[in-house]
Amino acid sequence: MQFPRILHQLRAAKADGSYLKMQHNLAQADVLLMDDFGIAPFSEEHRQDFLEIIDDRHKRKSTVITSQLPIEQWHDAMGEGTIADAILDRLVHNAHRIALEGESMRKKQRPKENANV
Repeated sequence: MQFPRILHQLRAAKADGSYLKMQHNLAQADVLLMDDFGIAPFSEEHRQDFLEIIDDRHKRKSTVITSQLPIEQWHDAMGEGTIADAILDRLVHNAHRIALEGESMRKKQRPKENANV
């Protein structure tokens, strides 16, 4: 699921009273895939929610994060150094990193436009 969408759903869950249930479900998933990390700015609420997710999963469950943003820029993207440090400490030190290079696969798979149209 796209990372910004997870954050929006957490905010909605706070409003309707299902926040603890959603946090529990995120914590219990065997593998949590968060796509598009860092494409939207972090608010204080986002940082706190993300820290809770990562803290609940740390050394218990697998978390996969994809991002166009290099890992070296994640700290700045999250803002507020103390919370960013706590999040990255839980994420980065036990992580397996896969850095992809080259052109986007979406660009390579895009169908060529029909010249006759």
